[in-house]
Amino acid sequence: MPHSSSSVLPVGRYAYDAVDKNFLKERVAQFKEQVARRVSGALTEEEFKPLRLMNGLYLQLHAYMLRVAVPYGVLSASQLRTLAYIATRYDRGYGHFTTRQNIQFNWIKLEETPEILDILAETEMHAIQTSGNCIRNVTADQFAGAAADEVLDPRIYAEILRQWSTLHPEFTFLPRKFKIAISGSPKDRVAARFHDIGLMARQGEHGRPVFEVYVGGGLGRTPVVGSKLRDDLPEEDLIAYLEAILRVYNAFGRRDNIYKARIKILVQALGVDKFLEHVNAEFAAMDRAKYRLPDTLVEAIRARFGHPAFEPAGDAAQQLAQHRLADSAFSRWVDTNTHPHKQPGYIAVTVSCKPAGGIPGDVTSEQMTVLADLADTFSFGELRVTHLQNVVLGHVRQDKLYQVWQTLEQNGLGTANIGFITDIIACPGLDYCALANARSIPIAQKLSERFASATLQKEIGALRLNISGCINACGHHHAGHIGILGVDKRGQEAFQITLGGASDQDVVSIGQILGSALSEDETVDAVARIVDVYLARREPGEQFIQTCRRLGTAPFKDAAYAIA
Repeated sequence: MPHSSSSVLPVGRYAYDAVDKNFLKERVAQFKEQVARRVSGALTEEEFKPLRLMNGLYLQLHAYMLRVAVPYGVLSASQLRTLAYIATRYDRGYGHFTTRQNIQFNWIKLEETPEILDILAETEMHAIQTSGNCIRNVTADQFAGAAADEVLDPRIYAEILRQWSTLHPEFTFLPRKFKIAISGSPKDRVAARFHDIGLMARQGEHGRPVFEVYVGGGLGRTPVVGSKLRDDLPEEDLIAYLEAILRVYNAFGRRDNIYKARIKILVQALGVDKFLEHVNAEFAAMDRAKYRLPDTLVEAIRARFGHPAFEPAGDAAQQLAQHRLADSAFSRWVDTNTHPHKQPGYIAVTVSCKPAGGIPGDVTSEQMTVLADLADTFSFGELRVTHLQNVVLGHVRQDKLYQVWQTLEQNGLGTANIGFITDIIACPGLDYCALANARSIPIAQKLSERFASATLQKEIGALRLNISGCINACGHHHAGHIGILGVDKRGQEAFQITLGGASDQDVVSIGQILGSALSEDETVDAVARIVDVYLARREPGEQFIQTCRRLGTAPFKDAAYAIA
């Protein structure tokens, strides 16, 4: 929990104090010694593996990969410049934003890792809780603190959860990894029902926010939509109730079979009612006064976040309207890549990291620097990474938006495709990952190029396309309106297509497999034919997912497997 406050706080990001900084320094020193022992041969790879994973270091196909934590997705401009430096100095000039709002570097040398972690620590960053059977980096709404429909600021509670879970002795070695997402709005922008625990804020009866609590969601080998345990959890009981859930999971979760170890399997095995009975028993038996979140504590956490010094709106909205009238390309981008802000005269901007033919989520060190400069100039020095692998400038004055767009356009970051078919989620796949069956990147690039026309994307409308290189579903293919799964077909890379997945609050569902696996090019053609069926048979005003649900899978399957 918070210690002393500093005089100058970074906007939007929790400010570390001496205790936090010393902890990171000690952690780096410990790992430096462990790396030295591994390099000397004093530790075998088997002995070293759990140590490196606790520091976010994976051994992939060609090199080590370092996954850096971005708690609840918030970065300062200076932190992003540090990441750009690491990309240039220690990697190959780019980083990859992930679906857990983290960033990965794919070409790291083992002996240089402690040096990288030390650089990260200098700017209040680390790689803790990015791997292992622990509570992973808590994800949050990318428009936290800015969204017009926000009930509470989820960053505050995500930070409380981070502090509660980091090095918690009871939850350091869970049966399996554990993922939590929190939305500060009744609108689900975090895929809450596909998490081990999903939290959705709404107004309670007495004007104070409460949380809807979902448990047992997840993707992977056994995709499950989470079940609601509570719809009225008071904020002061948040930690106690989550601890009760984790205790039940730790006590009853399976450890004999890695494929049966997630909490979703436990909830299914016990049944939701029995699971809830165990949770309620734990919750009732706890000394809740020790866990309660009083207003004073929540406000102390809130005080460690800097707040934007918003200026009077003036004629900002009118200037934006004039810029839109003068430039149709800019106007299209505003339609797709901005989100309403609660502050008059301001707007939130989603920067697409998915240009036509690009690698979803990849950003070069030069582009990171450009984004950091834009954040400093136009968004109070603060950015957010989204779980959809894009970047948000949270607080841009509307009359400055045209300048922001022009700079983004000049640096390959101005693609107007947020929510469209080319806003693809994709894992790194077999190009990097030893677990993958197929490459996700080339097929993502081909699909992006196939649907690159801005006119075609606008005609298609909202369509979520997700790609995973294996059944572990790091690309969230089950949650895509169209999902693509890489499989091994008699020693060859192939792809299954799923249809009808969705992760927003009103239409939560798991995509269904259409048929047998296809080659890469056959899959691209099949997706194009699926879209053609939608365009031909949709009713006025229908989006893709709505047409899918009305028609069922049969006409799409017939089109996908049609012989040319």
